[in-house]
Amino acid sequence: MKLYPHIFLVIAVILLTSCKPTQISPKSQLVTSQTTPPNKIVTLDNNFKIAMGQTIYVPVYSHIYHYNRQQIFNLAVTLSIRNTDLVNPLIISSVRYYDSAGKLVKQYLERPIQLDALASTDFFIDTNDISGGLGANFIVEWVSQTEIAEPIVETVMIGTDFQQGISFTSRGKVIKSQKNYKGSLPKQRS
Repeated sequence: MKLYPHIFLVIAVILLTSCKPTQISPKSQLVTSQTTPPNKIVTLDNNFKIAMGQTIYVPVYSHIYHYNRQQIFNLAVTLSIRNTDLVNPLIISSVRYYDSAGKLVKQYLERPIQLDALASTDFFIDTNDISGGLGANFIVEWVSQTEIAEPIVETVMIGTDFQQGISFTSRGKVIKSQKNYKGSLPKQRS
């Protein structure tokens, strides 16, 4: 009788039983959710002089079709607004979410917020929220008291289901610009 297979089996059992499970300390655990730091709320009044500003249309896909349009693949959406200016802040005056029919679904800001130089902020739509539909969009409005580098405004869509995953981005398109605006602020839309 050969003893070699039994010796290997005994060694394997000893090695497996002598290993301790690794304990993860609370400090070394992965952070599963990270929040954006709170933004500074600002008041735009008649003393605020606008040097420049934009209205930006950003495409959103809350779901896409697959399997010859027979099934819907839901997507989570993150709207990212990034101030690319090295020195100056910008003011985000409005972030609105519209559905495929062009109807307002949600207004994200009650009051304007300041985005400092090189800072970013984001707004999130959950995977299960398909109220916007396939042709949804964000309308983002921002202003600045000085000439600044234009921000990057884009959406990131991501979805996972079983062993399938998809992610892609959509960049915003400026649909209205203002420079050296004279006079009082335009009225806020709701």
